[in-house]
Amino acid sequence: MIHVGRFYRSLKHALRGVSVVFYAEQSFRIQLYIALLVVTAGVVFGVKIYEWILLFLLIGSVLTLELINSIFERMIDSFKPRIHPMVKDIKDIMAGAVLLVSVISAVVGITIFYPHLIDLVGQLP
Repeated sequence: MIHVGRFYRSLKHALRGVSVVFYAEQSFRIQLYIALLVVTAGVVFGVKIYEWILLFLLIGSVLTLELINSIFERMIDSFKPRIHPMVKDIKDIMAGAVLLVSVISAVVGITIFYPHLIDLVGQLP
Protein backbone atom coordinates (compact mmCIF):
# COMPACT_ATOMS: atom_id res chain seq x y z
CA MET A 1 0.00 0.00 0.00
CA ILE A 2 1.23 3.49 -0.83
CA HIS A 3 1.64 5.85 2.12
CA VAL A 4 1.30 9.39 0.86
CA GLY A 5 3.05 10.86 3.88
CA ARG A 6 6.12 8.63 3.47
CA PHE A 7 6.21 9.32 -0.25
CA TYR A 8 6.04 13.08 0.38
CA ARG A 9 8.91 12.87 2.93
CA SER A 10 11.01 10.80 0.51
CA LEU A 11 10.38 13.29 -2.26
CA LYS A 12 11.25 16.17 0.08
CA HIS A 13 14.57 14.52 1.02
CA ALA A 14 15.41 13.80 -2.63
CA LEU A 15 14.71 17.40 -3.64
CA ARG A 16 16.83 18.61 -0.73
CA GLY A 17 19.68 16.43 -2.00
CA VAL A 18 19.46 17.95 -5.48
CA SER A 19 19.29 21.41 -3.88
CA VAL A 20 22.42 20.72 -1.80
CA VAL A 21 24.36 19.80 -4.93
CA PHE A 22 22.89 22.73 -6.89
CA TYR A 23 24.11 25.27 -4.32
CA ALA A 24 27.42 23.53 -3.53
CA GLU A 25 28.63 22.46 -6.97
CA GLN A 26 29.26 25.00 -9.72
CA SER A 27 29.60 22.28 -12.35
CA PHE A 28 26.10 20.97 -11.57
CA ARG A 29 24.65 24.48 -12.00
CA ILE A 30 26.47 24.92 -15.31
CA GLN A 31 25.25 21.52 -16.54
CA LEU A 32 21.69 22.35 -15.48
CA TYR A 33 21.79 25.70 -17.31
CA ILE A 34 23.12 23.97 -20.42
CA ALA A 35 20.29 21.43 -20.12
CA LEU A 36 17.76 24.29 -20.03
CA LEU A 37 19.42 25.80 -23.09
CA VAL A 38 19.22 22.46 -24.92
CA VAL A 39 15.53 22.05 -24.05
CA THR A 40 14.85 25.61 -25.22
CA ALA A 41 16.69 24.93 -28.49
CA GLY A 42 14.72 21.72 -28.91
CA VAL A 43 11.45 23.63 -28.58
CA VAL A 44 12.59 26.40 -30.95
CA PHE A 45 13.83 23.98 -33.61
CA GLY A 46 11.02 21.48 -33.16
CA VAL A 47 13.18 18.39 -32.78
CA LYS A 48 11.61 15.00 -33.45
CA ILE A 49 10.30 12.75 -30.70
CA TYR A 50 13.23 10.32 -30.89
CA GLU A 51 15.62 13.27 -30.63
CA TRP A 52 13.78 14.47 -27.51
CA ILE A 53 14.11 11.02 -25.99
CA LEU A 54 17.82 10.95 -26.68
CA LEU A 55 18.33 14.52 -25.40
CA PHE A 56 16.47 13.80 -22.15
CA LEU A 57 18.34 10.54 -21.61
CA LEU A 58 21.67 12.33 -22.06
CA ILE A 59 20.68 15.29 -19.88
CA GLY A 60 19.55 12.87 -17.19
CA SER A 61 22.78 10.89 -17.50
CA VAL A 62 25.02 13.93 -17.12
CA LEU A 63 23.10 15.38 -14.17
CA THR A 64 22.78 12.02 -12.42
CA LEU A 65 26.47 11.26 -12.86
CA GLU A 66 27.30 14.69 -11.42
CA LEU A 67 25.13 13.88 -8.39
CA ILE A 68 26.99 10.56 -8.00
CA ASN A 69 30.30 12.39 -8.35
CA SER A 70 29.27 14.71 -5.51
CA ILE A 71 28.36 11.71 -3.35
CA PHE A 72 31.76 10.11 -3.97
CA GLU A 73 33.59 13.35 -3.14
CA ARG A 74 31.78 13.74 0.17
CA MET A 75 32.15 10.09 1.16
CA ILE A 76 35.82 9.91 0.28
CA ASP A 77 36.62 13.17 2.06
CA SER A 78 35.01 11.77 5.20
CA PHE A 79 37.15 8.60 5.13
CA LYS A 80 40.57 9.83 4.06
CA PRO A 81 42.37 13.14 4.19
CA ARG A 82 42.29 15.16 1.01
CA ILE A 83 46.06 14.77 0.58
CA HIS A 84 45.94 10.99 0.27
CA PRO A 85 46.91 9.98 -3.31
CA MET A 86 44.06 7.44 -3.55
CA VAL A 87 41.52 10.16 -2.75
CA LYS A 88 42.89 12.29 -5.58
CA ASP A 89 42.75 9.34 -8.00
CA ILE A 90 39.14 8.49 -7.12
CA LYS A 91 38.03 12.11 -7.44
CA ASP A 92 39.85 12.49 -10.76
CA ILE A 93 38.34 9.27 -12.12
CA MET A 94 34.83 10.38 -11.17
CA ALA A 95 35.44 13.80 -12.73
CA GLY A 96 36.70 12.00 -15.84
CA ALA A 97 33.51 9.93 -15.99
CA VAL A 98 31.40 13.10 -15.84
CA LEU A 99 33.60 14.72 -18.50
CA LEU A 100 33.31 11.70 -20.80
CA VAL A 101 29.51 11.57 -20.60
CA SER A 102 29.35 15.37 -21.04
CA VAL A 103 31.53 15.30 -24.17
CA ILE A 104 29.55 12.42 -25.67
CA SER A 105 26.33 14.28 -24.88
CA ALA A 106 27.68 17.43 -26.53
CA VAL A 107 28.64 15.50 -29.66
CA VAL A 108 25.17 13.94 -29.86
CA GLY A 109 23.59 17.35 -29.23
CA ILE A 110 25.63 18.93 -31.99
CA THR A 111 24.66 16.08 -34.31
CA ILE A 112 20.98 16.65 -33.53
CA PHE A 113 21.03 20.44 -33.80
CA TYR A 114 23.48 20.84 -36.71
CA PRO A 115 20.89 20.29 -39.48
CA HIS A 116 18.52 22.73 -37.77
CA LEU A 117 21.25 25.37 -37.53
CA ILE A 118 22.20 24.86 -41.20
CA ASP A 119 18.54 25.32 -42.19
CA LEU A 120 18.36 28.47 -40.08
CA VAL A 121 21.51 29.93 -41.65
CA GLY A 122 20.24 29.01 -45.11
CA GLN A 123 17.06 31.02 -44.49
CA LEU A 124 18.95 34.20 -43.65
CA PRO A 125 18.86 36.89 -46.35
